[in-house]
Amino acid sequence: MRQIILSMRNITKVFPGVVALDDVNLDVAEGEIHALVGENGAGKSTLMNVLGGVYPFGTYKGEIVISGEPCRFRNIRDSEDKGIAFIHQELALSPYLSIAENIFMNHETTKFKYVIDWQETNRRAQEYLKTVGLSEDPQTIVSSVSVGKQQLVEIAKALSKQCRLLILDEPTAALNEEESKNLLNLLITLKKEQNLTSILISHKLHELEGIADTVTILRDGKTIESFKVEGSLSEDRIIKGMVGREIVDRYPKRDTVPGPVHFEVRGLNAYHPLNDKRKIVNNVSFNIRKGEIVGFAGLMGAGRTEIAMAVFGRSYGQKITGEILIGGNPVNTGTVKSAIDGGIAYLTEDRKAQGLTLVHSVKQNMTLVNLKKYTKLAVISGDHEIYEAEEYIKKLNIKAAGIDQIVTFLSGGNQQKVSLAKWIMTNAEVFIFDEPTRGIDVGAKYEIYQIMNQLVAEGKSILFISSDLTEILSMSDRVYVVNTGEIAGELQKSEISQESIMKCIMNHMNRGENVG
Repeated sequence: MRQIILSMRNITKVFPGVVALDDVNLDVAEGEIHALVGENGAGKSTLMNVLGGVYPFGTYKGEIVISGEPCRFRNIRDSEDKGIAFIHQELALSPYLSIAENIFMNHETTKFKYVIDWQETNRRAQEYLKTVGLSEDPQTIVSSVSVGKQQLVEIAKALSKQCRLLILDEPTAALNEEESKNLLNLLITLKKEQNLTSILISHKLHELEGIADTVTILRDGKTIESFKVEGSLSEDRIIKGMVGREIVDRYPKRDTVPGPVHFEVRGLNAYHPLNDKRKIVNNVSFNIRKGEIVGFAGLMGAGRTEIAMAVFGRSYGQKITGEILIGGNPVNTGTVKSAIDGGIAYLTEDRKAQGLTLVHSVKQNMTLVNLKKYTKLAVISGDHEIYEAEEYIKKLNIKAAGIDQIVTFLSGGNQQKVSLAKWIMTNAEVFIFDEPTRGIDVGAKYEIYQIMNQLVAEGKSILFISSDLTEILSMSDRVYVVNTGEIAGELQKSEISQESIMKCIMNHMNRGENVG
């Protein structure tokens, strides 16, 4: 039986108006991969922030014991000194420094006491990169490599600190299938070869199969269940523990029948924002009917987001041309404001950087793009704002202390619902949903699917971009396959499958090679 390396006892953490953790217990055995699962707002990240020293001793109640020794971390450095490394969902790398500089940041390799030994730094960095399966030159600027490789650099950085316990918060949320598989396989390798203990927070339950040794479920800040994985892992058991009920169908059924064509994009072209010779969107045309969800499928980097942003107020790219119509009438999309005024809403894939102002309240974020609705004679009606914000907190089941709670203190799923409420409140005709369920739990995903169904039932049109093919297959009435900034094919409902999508992509690639 493995020795317990970590024991967290009766951990309670309170934020203003919210009990984030309520008497939580967690035991982690040495050399295991321990999955920590739960809905957004269940307390997973908060519990790990307590362990990682982000929330210092005295700001919570309870006890942390590492290898039998009680620990009272005053800061992150104290936690790291005990061999704990925390890789957050938002990577903590400096984009303008090299891979080697990032790996050894704050624990530099020196000679003559204060002089950095660059030769030794690069040599050691190369060793750690080899351990995590990267062949990049250590002097490569970190922003020039993919997000998947940046995740591996983070792990190399953790290993360089003699990490014994590695915490990973949604490490595969922004990765494609191959990158995710590589990262998870690395965790298994490190467990076998270095006896590294890992705590893995993930909403992708299928990824836990074959990797997790133990699963702990949190719900509403409480420990629901902790169990060893023996044989196959039951996703239904985890989901029931997470949400407190069984979810029979993860994709709610939709009975609406699409109407006539409502939204059209004709001959859209765009060039890279930094290179006016490099075309990133090439002669793209597509349409969406009233009451229809149309999916954009494609590989990572296919150009789906670039197309969406070019449509939405020309917010990405330059030398953008083409025609946008709603209800057969041309719409001015020259700016984001004119696109919104024309009836288009865009839920960005990056809610924290582009979708929300994290230092402002739930109410301020909800009403931000629609202030003229609440303004009379240049004065904002606070009562009107409050009424609608409170109404949408109830409608979208947003878990918050109230409309005045600062958005940064909400869970990822509830932040996404605030961003979604902001756009629904504009009463747009066309909604572009770009990765709307990325990094959120199965229960919150189901609620967002229901919101999408409700919108199309009201006659709205939805462009749905997702890297999750199962999601695209289950929620779309039609699918456009995107590849290298072009429409590679169109699939009707009866034709949609993973095989047909990949066939479209391969055929398009072959056409491009033949033309060349």
